[in-house]
Amino acid sequence: MTHRALSIVAALTVTACSGTKHPSAKSPDSMAGMAGMSGMSGMSGMSGMAGPGSSGVHLTPDQIRHFGVTFGTVESRSLATRVRTVGTVMPNEQTLSQVTPKVGGFVERLYVNQTGQRVRRGEPLVALYSPDLVAAQEELLVAARLATTDSTAMTLVEAGKQRLRAWDVSEAQIDRVLRSRTAERTVTLYAPTSGIVMDKKVVQGQAIQPGEMLLSVANLSDVWVDAQVRELDAASVRVGSPATVEFTSYPGRPFDGRVGFIYPTVEGDARTVTARIVVPNRDGLLKPGMYATVALDTPPHAALSVPSSAILNTGQHTLVFVDLGDGAFAPHEVTTGGVAGDYTEVLSGVNAGQRVVTSAQYLLDSESNLAETMKSMIGQTGGADMKGMDMPAPATGGPR
Repeated sequence: MTHRALSIVAALTVTACSGTKHPSAKSPDSMAGMAGMSGMSGMSGMSGMAGPGSSGVHLTPDQIRHFGVTFGTVESRSLATRVRTVGTVMPNEQTLSQVTPKVGGFVERLYVNQTGQRVRRGEPLVALYSPDLVAAQEELLVAARLATTDSTAMTLVEAGKQRLRAWDVSEAQIDRVLRSRTAERTVTLYAPTSGIVMDKKVVQGQAIQPGEMLLSVANLSDVWVDAQVRELDAASVRVGSPATVEFTSYPGRPFDGRVGFIYPTVEGDARTVTARIVVPNRDGLLKPGMYATVALDTPPHAALSVPSSAILNTGQHTLVFVDLGDGAFAPHEVTTGGVAGDYTEVLSGVNAGQRVVTSAQYLLDSESNLAETMKSMIGQTGGADMKGMDMPAPATGGPR
């Protein structure tokens, strides 16, 4: 606590304990005849203490100015939350394709020989020599020769074609074999999509097995940014929420995106939820692995709110001090919702139009607790026990 705050608390404590009179306090002459003082009701005028039966604090106008008490209003506002976090650029999984042969053999020729190479859909990637494919072509040619003399052999021709199609041999290759009446030594595998070769796990001359992944191709015309959202902010982020993404590589050039998916799990160690943001990348500037700064905006909604500076969290309770007028302030326990900028949503505890304190709440809380302690001490003593106690007349001399 700062020196100024300590001095203010000390001043309040001295004020409450020394009997400094509120303007409405009774004079010493009027107190002289208050023998018995049942319930100590004569202390209602003590500065800094609320009257009996109330819970709160009284301050004079001079004290309000001296302590720098400021005010805000409880009202319905349009709240929009902005969550700031970091993320990583990832390839769009929906555009990922793998080149995986369905038949074993050997890589006769590799048209794509480096990771990161750009390819177009239908471009040749791998020339594969497979004894099984050569044998299947020979069987097709035999069935085709028989079909010229036996019409039933057409069934065998169609079966031979279906077998080659099942091994991803294109229609153009099958027609070329039938026209040339010669089995081709190799079969070419083509790019399934346009994009960038993300992974290359084959070299020329390598023996491969059916189902072995040779190449991975991704279209980077749009990318994903996986943003790590704190568990506390996860409820504020929605699918479809707009996002602004910035990169150190392109200062002053923000990229617009939108939340496309929110992962249904929480990362155990970091306690974060991953929000997937789809960002257009037509110029190819964004590369997988780049770090990003992300700002997520939620749609505005109307809600009863107070300035966030009015909220006092004591650890067990969340309070605001409501201005009751004439220098009286009472703590109200509230239930808060989300925080949007300088305002906090209030779910219960206050009503629209009330004026709340936005500064010096800790001092008011200390003074309120002191007043409650004094009342408790008076209550424990009991009015009956104090009956008949004569209150000595106050000294008329000057200060001792």
